[in-house]
Amino acid sequence: MSSILERSFKVLEHLAPHPEGKALSNLASELDMPLSATHRLLAELVRCGYVRQEHNQGNYMLTIKLVSLGLGFLSASGIVDIAQPLLDRLAAESGELVRLAVVDGSELTFVAKAQGAVRGLRYDPDMGLSVNLSCSSAGHAWLSTLSDEEALALVSQQGFGKPEDYGPNAPTTVKALLAYLKAARQRGFSMIVEVFAPAMTAMAAPIRSSHNGAVIGVVTIAGPLVRLTEERMLALGPALLATTEELAMASSGSAMLRKRG
Repeated sequence: MSSILERSFKVLEHLAPHPEGKALSNLASELDMPLSATHRLLAELVRCGYVRQEHNQGNYMLTIKLVSLGLGFLSASGIVDIAQPLLDRLAAESGELVRLAVVDGSELTFVAKAQGAVRGLRYDPDMGLSVNLSCSSAGHAWLSTLSDEEALALVSQQGFGKPEDYGPNAPTTVKALLAYLKAARQRGFSMIVEVFAPAMTAMAAPIRSSHNGAVIGVVTIAGPLVRLTEERMLALGPALLATTEELAMASSGSAMLRKRG
């Protein structure tokens, strides 16, 4: 049986994508937990200020306390202050969404972004998301810096993405994924077309620590295929690589990135 702490985190994670909240019965059912146990956990989370209940006997939803903790951590780490001007510049040059993801154990998590699209379709997904490694340009960029064995071990923890959940070109086999990683190694950055999402493309390059060369993060450029074509991505390659090099040089100023290096 999972611990109380583990169950509490599951409740928080389950509530995160539902700003409108969830009913007690729905939470218990979806998390496969007894109704009484779910109610006790929610009551404790309410007491601690992480969850609130909408009206009497209404839905349970997250408060901003958890968000405040995360934002406070990022602010104290200095990473956003260092990265944001560089992300802004790359976004302006590319005219697309630019994001920074940091390596956190066996995962990549987006922590900063800059939107370069000023008209037409704007691609702008939620921040703070853990990156799917097999179906994303960020994942491919990081995996390409590892051996095939190390890369596949990380992917095996998440599993391969399904085309119906991502894009029609999402790799579903080891052979298909390794082909993407080989291409990324050869050019120095990853490129995907309709892999993460239909009609969308993206590219990404790793940030290596200035101390020991370990990968500490990834910078991505993403946008609609109609604008961000393969030809356009290749043309943006030098600017993307220049940005990651500058971030690597500045990484010693960020406690967050320094520790990962």
